[in-house]
Amino acid sequence: MSLQMVSTVSNSSLLQPGFSLLNFDGHVFFFGQKGWPKRSCPTGVFLLDIKKNELKMKPVLFSKDSCYLPPLRYPALCTLRSDAGADEYQYIIHGGKTPNNELSDKIYFMSLVSKTSKKITFQCIEKDLGGDVPEARYGHTINVVHSRGKSMSVLFGGRTLAPLAQRTTEKWNSVVDCFPSVFLIDFEFGCCTSYILPELQDGLSFHVSIARDDTIYILGGHSLQNNTRSPNLYKLKVDLPLGSPAVTCTILPGGISVSSAIVTQISDTEFVLVGGYHSDNQKRLACNTIVVEDDKIEIVESVSPEWTPDIKHCRMWFGCDMGKGSVLLGLPGANKQVIPDANYFYILRCKGPEEDKEEELITQICSQTSSEDPEDSAPFEDSEEFCFSAEASSFDADNADTYNEDDEEDESETGYWITCCASCNIDINTWVPFYSTELNKPAMILCSSGAGHWVHAQCMDLSETVLLRLSEANVKYFCNKHVDLNRGLQTPQKVVCLKKPPMKPLHKKKTMKLSTSTKKSILRRLFE
Repeated sequence: MSLQMVSTVSNSSLLQPGFSLLNFDGHVFFFGQKGWPKRSCPTGVFLLDIKKNELKMKPVLFSKDSCYLPPLRYPALCTLRSDAGADEYQYIIHGGKTPNNELSDKIYFMSLVSKTSKKITFQCIEKDLGGDVPEARYGHTINVVHSRGKSMSVLFGGRTLAPLAQRTTEKWNSVVDCFPSVFLIDFEFGCCTSYILPELQDGLSFHVSIARDDTIYILGGHSLQNNTRSPNLYKLKVDLPLGSPAVTCTILPGGISVSSAIVTQISDTEFVLVGGYHSDNQKRLACNTIVVEDDKIEIVESVSPEWTPDIKHCRMWFGCDMGKGSVLLGLPGANKQVIPDANYFYILRCKGPEEDKEEELITQICSQTSSEDPEDSAPFEDSEEFCFSAEASSFDADNADTYNEDDEEDESETGYWITCCASCNIDINTWVPFYSTELNKPAMILCSSGAGHWVHAQCMDLSETVLLRLSEANVKYFCNKHVDLNRGLQTPQKVVCLKKPPMKPLHKKKTMKLSTSTKKSILRRLFE
């Protein structure tokens, strides 16, 4: 084993506990940032570009027929192949935590669509399931088993939100162990079946699972109810005959009491167990080699790498399997980094020196196209919520896409991703939900001009209140372009009212008051 520190990491604050790594054709992709993605990378998926011990993150695109994938931390994921020996595969992603601390019960399929020297495109599809659908959860595992020429996925463990009756305002996000049921998922027919096995009494989360053919081995894990880490080693065997499937469980000796450990595969039958915790405050620095052959499993302690003082003395660590016998380990930055929220990372290679050299040569060959770029991707700025604040202009100018007939994609304007007006800025690769009612697609409204056409509500600058009012009321709507043409039909012409000048009030005649002596003098003159 060899331990190597990644000296410079761009956007390291995005890599927080709970992230996941996907390996496609030797390239490692990051998923599950802490915080909602911004327009600089709306997919939330990045290529981890490692050159000269420097880790850079390059955004990845989604195809136009992809669904919206929220950043999920602590999900369950595994690879799915058409058969056990197939080269092409896709990733299954189930559950996990959203940045709002909500738990997901959805399941997604992630596959690589195209890869060029300057652009990588994934396809993400959400699958609908029926039957005994697993509840929303995180910290669980999912594996694929093969039996009698058929394949099924097996889901187990995790934590979920406490029942509403047990939650208070102060502990609204409190979680409990999921019921220890085993779920068989048939993706061909989209159905789930749950099994209750007497050997599985306590719920487990953050455990380790290894699948081979029709068998899954479950190791370690933490139980919230008992606050213990299980020392048991469970063996799940799945039989897929023509009729109903059969699931059996056996408790084997030789388990390890550990949680949050990482497993990486170094050969067809050999795995390495790294990291984890013995207890809440005690890390597990020992490593184990796990050999799975035929119908048996063997766990032996192996030589650990020379851990650095930082790793030995830190309270917590986290990481994920990079594939091909490598593990990415992260430590809290504390006072080591200029940015307090930033973390620093090590790469642990579990293969021998000769295998490491061969792997390094393969990696160099695979990354030759990307190393031809004259400059590396520019780093992005991160907000306090570990979100991107840079725009798409933060990309390297040298990495800008140039026209290539092989890279041309279908630009037909159909469905929700049309150009509704001259100022339309809705694009599948940059769109994020704007209204609370939006999930996977932008909200649209019908303009009643002529034969009618659809426009995006966001492009029309409609507030959410107005949008809801228009959707509920039976009234015609005209977009910004046609509202002037139809204003005469919608509003009657304004009638100018004549203003009459106010009438002046009549003045009273003025009367003079005469004294008594004056009156007498006047009367004398009249009678003289």
